[in-house]
Amino acid sequence: MIEQVEEILLTLEDKLTKTLNVLKDEYAAVRAGRANPHILDKVTVDYYGTATPISQTANISVQEGRCLVISPWDGSLLKAIEKAIQVSNVGITPTNDGKVIRLVFPQLTEERRKELSKQVKKMGEDAKVSERNVRREAMEALKKLKNDKVISEDESAAAEKEVEKYVADGIAQVDAAVAAKDKEIMTV
Repeated sequence: MIEQVEEILLTLEDKLTKTLNVLKDEYAAVRAGRANPHILDKVTVDYYGTATPISQTANISVQEGRCLVISPWDGSLLKAIEKAIQVSNVGITPTNDGKVIRLVFPQLTEERRKELSKQVKKMGEDAKVSERNVRREAMEALKKLKNDKVISEDESAAAEKEVEKYVADGIAQVDAAVAAKDKEIMTV
């Protein structure tokens, strides 16, 4: 296959992978009623003048499936971590016992589960739209190569089939991620 076509396919594959990774990162932040340390991934605390993720300043463990326990390595950070969690949009009020911070996840109501399920499906649809846009970009690049007589009709058709195969696989992976997260949310 021609070098430019391979480059287009590599770029396509890379963008599809990134789209799926972004979706999975978004899903990690969705509270599903279980204690999930990933909801704190975007929460930062002032650690000696530097905004540092909580996971790099403390041990975060799950206790009994519904409680996160945050044990700072430096005891002086306890109040700062508690404040950072309160200011963030996590939606859970931390409790501080002087040594550790606990985040207790409340049981989700049926209404809230359905709301989260809709949100998860919308995120999945957004990811699919993004993947279709990536496909369009790749197809336009292939069309340009064909119009510039860099590749033949047959090479163009073969490359377009490859693009379709990659995108179909990417969409199937997004669907699988949506189904898995939806099942997690709807499981009581």
